[in-house]
Amino acid sequence: MTRKDKKKEAEAKDNKEKIGENEESNELSKDEVEESLIEENKKEKGEIKLLECEDQKILEYFSKDELCKKVKDLEQNTKVQGERLETLKTEAADWKNKYMRLQAEFENAQKRWDKNRQNLRLEYTALVIKSFLPLYDSFRKALVDHNETNKILKGFYDQFMNILKSYKAQPIETKVNDQFDYNYHEALSSIEKADVPNNTIIDIIQDGWKLDKEVIRYTKVILSKEPKPPESVPNLELEEEEMKQELSEQKGSSPSAQSKEGAANNKGERNSEDYIS
Repeated sequence: MTRKDKKKEAEAKDNKEKIGENEESNELSKDEVEESLIEENKKEKGEIKLLECEDQKILEYFSKDELCKKVKDLEQNTKVQGERLETLKTEAADWKNKYMRLQAEFENAQKRWDKNRQNLRLEYTALVIKSFLPLYDSFRKALVDHNETNKILKGFYDQFMNILKSYKAQPIETKVNDQFDYNYHEALSSIEKADVPNNTIIDIIQDGWKLDKEVIRYTKVILSKEPKPPESVPNLELEEEEMKQELSEQKGSSPSAQSKEGAANNKGERNSEDYIS
């Protein structure tokens, strides 16, 4: 026998066994069958009750014209909403630009206020320090002489200078033989000197002061100036000789000129006589 025949015989045996089982199940008691039927009826009734409890949905019917009208209304509404959205976007952009400009202007104004405050502070401190500069000049003059009293004045002078330096005020450093600088110096007068270059400081009359980088008082100085070149002295002898030569030339040329004039007159007389004849 082949394998296929063996498989067919095995399947036939299985079918016979199943048929036997079904026949046994059919021989079950009638009570069990009735109970199973009652349970199935209960399940179907419960499902029917659930369906009856649900809300009934009513279907609506619309015509084609009504649907077209609704579509057109929706399109018009979307168009209006789009235009409104664009206008709102432009307004928002305008407000944003205005806000940015105002913020920039406010920041610039704040910077200007801060700068003006600093300038005002410098001006006020400069005015106060400038009012004390005559005291500095008197201290400098008093310290020229070397006396015992100068030691006491030197202590006051040092204390005074330390107070001014605490406000960033200090004298302008200028020395004799320095070149003139209009940013820090003020020329009172100038003296002609050949051995010194032009615009060189010869003497310092009054010290200058500056506050931080601003000049409070310019240094008053005297400058050197190049001397003028000597003027040429006129030579009188040469002038006299030139005058004599001119006079001699005029005298020598006078008789020849007279002879020429006489000859011209004679010619004119002859020509007139010829014309008459």
